[in-house]
Amino acid sequence: MTYTIEGRTGPWELVIGLEIHAQVISEAKLFSGAATAFGAEPNSQVSFIDAGFPGMLPVINAECVAQAVRTGLGLNAQVNLWSRFDRKNYFYADLPQGYQISQFAHPIIGEGAVEITLADGATKTIGITRLHLEQDAGKSLHDQHATKSFIDLNRSGVALMEIVSEPDMRSPEEAGAYLTKIRQILRYLGTCDGNMDEGSMRADVNVSVRKAGEGFRTRCEVKNVNSIRFVMQAVEAEARRQIEVWEAGEEVFQETRLFDTARGITRSMRSKEDAHDYRYFPEPDLPPLVLESDWVAALKAALPELPDARRARYTAMGLTAYDAHVLTLEKETAVFFETVAKGRDPKLAANWVTGDFFAALNRLKRDVADPPVTAENLGGLLDLIADKTLSGSLAKQVFEAMLETGKAPGEIVEERGLKQVTDTGAIEAVVAQVMAANADKVAEYRSGKDKLFGFFVGQTMKAMQGKGNPALVNEVVKAKLAG
Repeated sequence: MTYTIEGRTGPWELVIGLEIHAQVISEAKLFSGAATAFGAEPNSQVSFIDAGFPGMLPVINAECVAQAVRTGLGLNAQVNLWSRFDRKNYFYADLPQGYQISQFAHPIIGEGAVEITLADGATKTIGITRLHLEQDAGKSLHDQHATKSFIDLNRSGVALMEIVSEPDMRSPEEAGAYLTKIRQILRYLGTCDGNMDEGSMRADVNVSVRKAGEGFRTRCEVKNVNSIRFVMQAVEAEARRQIEVWEAGEEVFQETRLFDTARGITRSMRSKEDAHDYRYFPEPDLPPLVLESDWVAALKAALPELPDARRARYTAMGLTAYDAHVLTLEKETAVFFETVAKGRDPKLAANWVTGDFFAALNRLKRDVADPPVTAENLGGLLDLIADKTLSGSLAKQVFEAMLETGKAPGEIVEERGLKQVTDTGAIEAVVAQVMAANADKVAEYRSGKDKLFGFFVGQTMKAMQGKGNPALVNEVVKAKLAG
């Protein structure tokens, strides 16, 4: 279904592209040996290179290059064996060199594509234009003093990957799904942690609108949006603003805007610069970056299984498309599930992980990285169900005890005497007692009131404190009532 916004002159189509800035996971910065840990004291992780001291020469961090190549491979993109760094010249207080070392004409990664899945199950391919490496700027703090701005250079020189999409998205949902998918792939690869609240991933959102059948109109860029929800809201807000401008007979001018999350509107930041405004030229202090094809091939061979492939494998195991999707959203969840499911019924494992386990995480405000029950212990619980030591209801009791105590399921079963009764003779004795205590209802059942069957099963299970094997209890009750 085509997403449009209805204006005074009829429907308008949205055209959206994203530039995602993803901080590379590495111990050191792109061109210096300074640390990259988040949350350090201001200006405690700054080298002379990061501070722009004269005469300091950048040295490329090989791990950052490898991380960019891994990301390109994960995005099904072209890896360019020859690339080059350029100087992007502009002045800002938190950019001490007066320029940013980036890639412009010759990026390390070329065209690629990812497939997104929408809420209704529909899929769409979004093209990727390029991925280039660049150094981050520092951070300006304007709320620390009444009349002064403070500068923290800890982030200065940190390696960024800028992932530029084609203008292939047509709705806020598609933009949200695309950002979610890129974040998911990068986390699986281990190339960016995707923590948008810490600033290690943020997006510039390019939006324009047009009438059906038209070419592209002027776009505006909404800068530094730091959550998937805000990206979707920014798309909607900026599209509505542009529609109002066009329908008033005025013109949308290319500019950079900011999204006001409190008011749900975009506001002008500055006129949009073009490439010539930055006076790009080849970085004189760095030679071209030349990669060996064998090295790239080795990185490709060592890539982890990515979400699309893992999801396909899960559905081939018999899981529903929904369960496969949920279990692969985060790599940690998939690893947890696979530990639980190893050598066991995958459907049963999926039911427990997405059901009782996820419910426990929500209730206890925990996550898979810090689970209240280990994957090994949850798998052990499934073993006790499989060998009929526990019924489904008893297993739930044991699971709750595991949450409370952290103990293994076998230990809890022994301590609390929760083994399922599978002795037919013992079950027959209890059924006989229930029938003797309810002779009037036995007579009613035998005169045709079949619905009383459930009453006898329930009374038997109650008498056995839920420990009777449900299938055997049903069998015995049926046989006894028939006799």
